[in-house]
Amino acid sequence: MGIIGDSLDKASANVFTRPIPKSAGAQIRFLVKHEKGSTRTVARRLGISQRTVERYLKGQIKKPRPELADRLQGEVRKNWQPVVRKRARTQAATATGITIETRARFGFTAAPGTTDDGRIRLITQHLPPVYADRLFTAKDAGAGEQELRNIVAQGLQEVYFKDGGRRANDLLVEFTDIDYIETDYS
Repeated sequence: MGIIGDSLDKASANVFTRPIPKSAGAQIRFLVKHEKGSTRTVARRLGISQRTVERYLKGQIKKPRPELADRLQGEVRKNWQPVVRKRARTQAATATGITIETRARFGFTAAPGTTDDGRIRLITQHLPPVYADRLFTAKDAGAGEQELRNIVAQGLQEVYFKDGGRRANDLLVEFTDIDYIETDYS
């Protein structure tokens, strides 16, 4: 996934009410339980052998290689507390919206004779629920990074730069060169 998709995933991880399991054995046990006891499916998800999964379950292996530890943590994070995650997303998409903090290059296209060259800006802005809903829907539909970027750009254009329609009505915002972006459920 791209930088915006990863930011949305991190935001959903911030709403967990309990921490994810810390040890590799506990993480493997969680995944096996989630897969209804199928060590073969867990092995396929992690890219390791079924026997290795069984050895983690028995406690014969305790410390995974760094790349396996990252994959293991990522897979557990994907499935951890789905009800809590869904509730927070629904709340953000219908009532509270999301907050975007980004440092990126913003350029503008406006009415003839008025333009502003792109420059790096640090912006922290609350976006209304309609943009959160559009982002979540697009991400769930498998949208690419460019489509997610366009949704964020439209939201920032309307809320931050146009101030909800009170100024710069013909302004079109270009959102490029993202240094970082963080998303938070407001």
